[in-house]
Amino acid sequence: MSIWESLAVFAAGIGAGTINTIVGSGTLITFPVLLATGLPPVTANVSNTLGLVPGSISGAIGYRKELQGQRARILRLGSVSLVGGLAGAILLLTLPSESFDTIVPVLIALALVLVVLQPRLAAALRRREEAAGGDTRHPDGGPALLGGMLLSSAYGGYFGAAQGVLYLGLMGLLLREDLQRVNAVKNVIAALVNGIAAVVFLFVAEFDWTAVVLIAIGSTIGGQIGAKVGRRLSPTILRAVIVTVGILAIVQLLIS
Repeated sequence: MSIWESLAVFAAGIGAGTINTIVGSGTLITFPVLLATGLPPVTANVSNTLGLVPGSISGAIGYRKELQGQRARILRLGSVSLVGGLAGAILLLTLPSESFDTIVPVLIALALVLVVLQPRLAAALRRREEAAGGDTRHPDGGPALLGGMLLSSAYGGYFGAAQGVLYLGLMGLLLREDLQRVNAVKNVIAALVNGIAAVVFLFVAEFDWTAVVLIAIGSTIGGQIGAKVGRRLSPTILRAVIVTVGILAIVQLLIS
C-alpha cells in the first residue's frame, strides 16, 4: 500500500467512524477505498470490520451520558445481537456475497420508512393505548424488537453497510425513547456485533494489518467527532441525516 493509499484509507476511517456514530453506513465509505487499493472483496470486508471496532467503541463512549439507565436494555438486546453477529460472520465465510445483494436495499428502504414515520406511528400507538386504558408496549420492545435485532445483527456480522439505519428504524419505533438515547444504544450494539465478527475473523479469515490499523485509528478519531456532532442534532435534523445517508447507501448498493 502506497503512502497516498494509506492516507486515503486513514481518511476513510475517520469519515466512517464519524458517520457510524451519527447514523451508520460507514462501511460504504471504507469498503470501496479498500477495494481501490487492490484488496480482494472478502479480505477488504474482513479488514474493514476489524478496523471499525475501535470506532464503534469510541462512538459509544462519546454517547455515555445518553446510555445512563439503559444497562438492562443493552444487556437484553446485546445478547441477541451477539448471536446474530456471530451467525453473520460465519455466513460471510460460507456464502457468496450475492446472497444479500437483493434483500439489503429493501431492508434499508424499510428502515428509512420506519425512521420517517416513527413520530406518527408512535403517536398513533399512544392514542390506541390510551383508548385501551394504558401503555401496553414492552419497555424493551418485546419479541418483535428481539427478532428484528437478531436478523439485523446477522446482516451486520455479514457485511454491515447501513446496519445502524436498520437498528435506528427498529428501535425508534418499538422503544419508548427519544432518538438520541436510541442512537446511543445503537452505537453499543454495533460495537458488540462488529466485535464478535472481528473475533471470528481474527482466527479464520485473511485480512490486511495495515488497513486494519489505519481504519482503527481513523475510526476512533471519527467516533469522537461523530458523538460531538450527533448529540447536538435535533430529532428532526437527525432523522434527515439518517434518511439522506440511507438513500445514498441504497443507491451505492444498487449501482455497485
